[in-house]
Amino acid sequence: MTSDVHGRELRYFVAVAEELHFTRAAERLYVSQPALSKQIRALERQLGTELFRRDRHGVALTGAGEALLPHARKVLAAWKGGAAAVEAARAAERSTLTVGMSTSPGRGGLLPAIRSRFTAAHPGVTVRLRQLSWDDPTAGLAGGGTEVAFVWLPLPDEERYAWTVVAEEPRLLALPETHPLAARAEIDFADVLDEPFLALPESAGVLRDHWLAVDARAGRAPRIGAEIAGAEETYEALVAGLGVCLVAAGNAPLVSLGGVTTRPLRGVGPSRYALAWRREDGGRPLVRAYADACRATVGSAGRGGARTPPR
Repeated sequence: MTSDVHGRELRYFVAVAEELHFTRAAERLYVSQPALSKQIRALERQLGTELFRRDRHGVALTGAGEALLPHARKVLAAWKGGAAAVEAARAAERSTLTVGMSTSPGRGGLLPAIRSRFTAAHPGVTVRLRQLSWDDPTAGLAGGGTEVAFVWLPLPDEERYAWTVVAEEPRLLALPETHPLAARAEIDFADVLDEPFLALPESAGVLRDHWLAVDARAGRAPRIGAEIAGAEETYEALVAGLGVCLVAAGNAPLVSLGGVTTRPLRGVGPSRYALAWRREDGGRPLVRAYADACRATVGSAGRGGARTPPR
């Protein structure tokens, strides 16, 4: 018995076995009946046995045909699955990955470095960047508008996401240059508890609390001077004297423009900037590849803190 059987011959065999009628099987396969009969006879010669009994009463499977049928179906199903996997891989290679952010990663060219590493491995993929306001602390992940996103921790509904930490930075105090505390080289958080603070929108949830340092206030509610949803709004509110605010050290240049300064702050913990994705998407090839490129870039730059949360 030869094993050099082609998928087309098995497909023809299964069609005849299921229809038990050569003409109907030929119509199903969009081939001529003589061509189908020829292929079946060729398969029978290869296998050295008849697969069908043909007489004036019709077509029936032989014992050998009945034995072959389930295996032929399995082979065709496996091949179909393999072809689908190949097509999915090809589609992944030529598709688009949407990366969200509410604050530009900056930090020594981190974003271009990640993109360069990612596109070198996946040249057919288009990376699309989406800038979102601070109303959405997940930078599009929650609503499905982005597939990976640069975000600040903590995230609302944290169990929905996985992440790798890009940077861990001290939180500084941003304040107008004319503020009495601006003359100090370093400020205690206890000295600003009664100051009006700029706050993220309430929709930011736990992230709003983080940038108000609620955990360091010993139960004292913060005074809200204004709500801000972007770097420009933050700067304008600071210049206008509407309040002070906490900023990550890496973001200090975004607000330390004319009339605004930042100072080290004692009594509050650091901030964590991360690349995040929905846990359900963690197995998607492009999401995994972008996360890997991020980890490799962070690691090669010597930045500490890159890790993923336990699953």
